[in-house]
Amino acid sequence: MPAAAVPVAPPPARRPPLTLRRGVTGALVTALVAALLALVPAPAAEAAPVLLSQGRPATASSQENGGTPAAAAVDGDPGTRWSSGFSDPQWLQVDLGGPAAVSRVVLRWEAAYAKAYRIELSTDGTNWSTAHSTTTGAGGTETVPVTGTARYVRMHGVTRATGYGYSLWEFQVYGNGDGGPVLPGGGDLGPNVHVFDPATPGIQAKLDEVFRQQESAQFGSGRHAFLFKPGTYHNLNAQIGFYTQIAGLGLRPGDTTINGDVTVDAGWFNGNATQNFWRGAEGLTLNPVSGTNRWAVSQAASFRRMHVKGGLNLAPNGYGWASGGYIADSKVDGQVGNYSQQQWYTRDSAIGGWSNSVWNQVFSGVEGAPATGFPEPRYTTLATTPISREKPFLYLDGNEYKVFAPAKRTNARGTTWANGTPQGESIPLSRFYLVKPGTTAATINQALAQGLHLLFTPGVYHVDRTIEVNRANTIVLGLGLATIIPDNGVTAMRVADVDGVRLAGFLIDAGAVNSPTLLEIGPQGAAADHAANPTTVQDVYIRIGGAGPGKATTSMVVNSDDTIIDHTWVWRADHGDGVGWETNRADYGVRVNGDDVLATGLFVEHFNKYDVEWYGERGRTIFYQNEKAYDAPDQAAIQNGTTKGYAAYRVDDSVNTHEAWGLGSYCNYNVDPGIRQDHGFKTPVKPGVKFHSLLVVSLGGMGHYNHVINETGASTVPAGTSTVPSTVVSFP
Repeated sequence: MPAAAVPVAPPPARRPPLTLRRGVTGALVTALVAALLALVPAPAAEAAPVLLSQGRPATASSQENGGTPAAAAVDGDPGTRWSSGFSDPQWLQVDLGGPAAVSRVVLRWEAAYAKAYRIELSTDGTNWSTAHSTTTGAGGTETVPVTGTARYVRMHGVTRATGYGYSLWEFQVYGNGDGGPVLPGGGDLGPNVHVFDPATPGIQAKLDEVFRQQESAQFGSGRHAFLFKPGTYHNLNAQIGFYTQIAGLGLRPGDTTINGDVTVDAGWFNGNATQNFWRGAEGLTLNPVSGTNRWAVSQAASFRRMHVKGGLNLAPNGYGWASGGYIADSKVDGQVGNYSQQQWYTRDSAIGGWSNSVWNQVFSGVEGAPATGFPEPRYTTLATTPISREKPFLYLDGNEYKVFAPAKRTNARGTTWANGTPQGESIPLSRFYLVKPGTTAATINQALAQGLHLLFTPGVYHVDRTIEVNRANTIVLGLGLATIIPDNGVTAMRVADVDGVRLAGFLIDAGAVNSPTLLEIGPQGAAADHAANPTTVQDVYIRIGGAGPGKATTSMVVNSDDTIIDHTWVWRADHGDGVGWETNRADYGVRVNGDDVLATGLFVEHFNKYDVEWYGERGRTIFYQNEKAYDAPDQAAIQNGTTKGYAAYRVDDSVNTHEAWGLGSYCNYNVDPGIRQDHGFKTPVKPGVKFHSLLVVSLGGMGHYNHVINETGASTVPAGTSTVPSTVVSFP
């Protein structure tokens, strides 16, 4: 269902006008008003927008003939014009000579005008943002209000209104020539990014120092990234604690080799790894000392572009519990020892083998993956991943930092780097604004308006207004689990309905004042086709409570079509500070309104009502992990009309086509173990709606499910206090 409307206070009632007697009373009032006005300083006059484009250099995609050059549209002469070739699309742009705060564009069309066009802004002439778009251009003289800082302004014609080209008598840009200081791109990575090369002294000591700080700092403020330049490193054991990222700075994993281990274990929590959250490893080749590397993690812990020349053990020392994780674009030469991992998702990788299945192990596009065996062994395997595009990453090209943005793949299988250099685009760090602790939301938005990408260095960022990502192909990349906290109930980040935005590598932590949403992908009603260049959300985590009181009505809303959600953990905290049924109230986890949205690795837990709701058509989910809210005080608190409990994953009755593979929901109603859920999953029964490999589990008999999906699947009650899943192989 749509988010509840926020009540809007009515405007204050206007006082009825005073009826004054003419004569003495009126004269007295007039005198008093005049005297008071004399004491009030006049408001400072604001500078009127000025014409910035006249006589400036202009270029165009084409011109009809030698008498209609681009310069004729900015010469101030209403009798000269620019006209283009007779085809779509075409463009005309002007260089204002420096950054300007532009406020309007005036188009004085000749008879050959644009039916559909965009006004675009750029600070560098390469990266453009759309300031105005229309499909109903009327010709004649059009005045278009725009907002933004730009040096270059462009009319991008999409559809001609006539059989001729585009023709402008004048293209006029108005604004304030003093656009304020231009924010620089690039720069240093800040004190919490630790960069090593093979000759750096004391690498192990630095790794150990940070690990001592971060090992048990589950809700601390420390944030760190270890970056290893290409080369070979010997005798290292990089133990990775909370909010710590380790990564190689090569374009391929083989560029950076550690003869040693990258280790996650659970000694800090008595051998239980179910709280080993918020960390990551990327872009390294490992030669483990013992032949097997230990990576005992749970949610929000990614393992990307890694090559393990040996085995990979996903369990803690002593084989205590672990609660799920994620591998992508990686190769493990030996066996992956799953052991006690309750659930896991592996995508577009290569493995030498896999052991054990516990509850829910899902593979897509993985060479060497076990065949589907669900319900026993609990493997669900897809030969390929329908659509994938790997997470952007920082790397060194010689001595220059760049960000690599991998290309989209369809029906992917195996790694992107097995056959050489991965496909994609390299972007210099000079085109990124490096966000550092203390940076305001206003500055962040200014950088985005200038056309810069964002690189959040490790730290915690409070924002008092929404971060607005409005330009196509913008990258927002975090290092070291950079954390964004919205203040005063704002939405932390909002993405426009544009192509190819990439969000990756950061945590959004709800503030104490309720936010209606924390992350929005596209505005309500978004309908643009992004199939060729989708927006991606990767290793973006959302948390409500735990580090302190936090509230949000809906955590993530996806309105844009074709969005890819690739590994997210959206978590209403069940432990830590600021935790309670109403203290960290959060009714809905993820709501998908867009069509053709794909989720690969979706972890959503503990929301007061629905964890996931899906309204868009042709949605697909590959792997879903959920726990219902532990702290429901009683049955009445989760009663959903005549239904007991809110489903962990609900497809709306309006949806005709949807498919999902490998879904698990677990209940642990530890306040009132007598609570019953009618089902874990709810869906319309239609030929185009299909589910594969579902299970529900009562953890130790703390609450129970009556069914798995709708009214299908056995109750968990017969298992009593035994933690035994109830499964459904396929539905309907």
